[in-house]
Amino acid sequence: MIDKLEYLLALAREKHFGRAAESCGVTQPTFSAGIRVLEATLGMPLVERDSRFQGFTPEGERVLDWARQIVGDVRAMRADIGALKTGLTGLLRIAAIPTALATIAELTTPYRARHPGVRFSIQSCTSNEVLRRLENFEVDAGVTYLDNEPIGRNRVVPLYQERYRLLTAADAPLGHREQIAWAELAAIPLCLLTPDMQNRRILDRLLHNAGIDLAPTLESNSIVVLVSHVQTGRWACVLPEKLAQIFGLTPKLRAIPIVAPEEVHSVGVILPNRDPMSPLVSALVQIATRHAEALADAP
Repeated sequence: MIDKLEYLLALAREKHFGRAAESCGVTQPTFSAGIRVLEATLGMPLVERDSRFQGFTPEGERVLDWARQIVGDVRAMRADIGALKTGLTGLLRIAAIPTALATIAELTTPYRARHPGVRFSIQSCTSNEVLRRLENFEVDAGVTYLDNEPIGRNRVVPLYQERYRLLTAADAPLGHREQIAWAELAAIPLCLLTPDMQNRRILDRLLHNAGIDLAPTLESNSIVVLVSHVQTGRWACVLPEKLAQIFGLTPKLRAIPIVAPEEVHSVGVILPNRDPMSPLVSALVQIATRHAEALADAP
């Protein structure tokens, strides 16, 4: 039964019989037969199909919820038993929003110091994609905003409060300032993340509240692209404080606090709401909690 439920999860993830079969390491006829065996066992159709995958029936959606829970528990059990024999090993998969990528090393570095047998896969995703990948077992944990848009029924471990800075050349307009107001950004050419990024939606709301309906002169889903344009001295961008700090600020490149009002948003780790957690995820929770406590105690 477990392998048939794995098939169902793969189909939800890939939305294509051939790709789902390939991801499970079986032929498409074997995969399709497995889905039909599951339907026969449960006595109901689970998949809407003609010559191609069309979606899940209402019963299939309900079974899919159970499959996520059951398969997750089985994987956690196997990992837990394995850890008793060999210590913590395996691959920890984390999906993170681009603006939080600068903080990931603050989690993975102490994690690896405690558990050197663990490997890491870090994926940069939009906040919606983080949730989707977590739901479909493509990742073990996510790092995203906690308080701006719904995050479902996932567990959360808050990490830090995100504050915003204007990244600009020191000799550019506003580059000499010690702080600026959101409304003043209307006077300079901005490059921002694309609208599918939650950070951009936050910035659009803040600018709108300041009376600015801004059309940025450049958009990209790559922070490297934004910063490289700022370094020309002809552009500016708005970045979270932690992210701005990693680009090696020099006397020629400044990160200026944006106030009036100062806006903060909570960023943290999100995890499947499952008990017991897998050993890999449980160790991540411990590291993230210690990290958050250290930040809270810092002056």
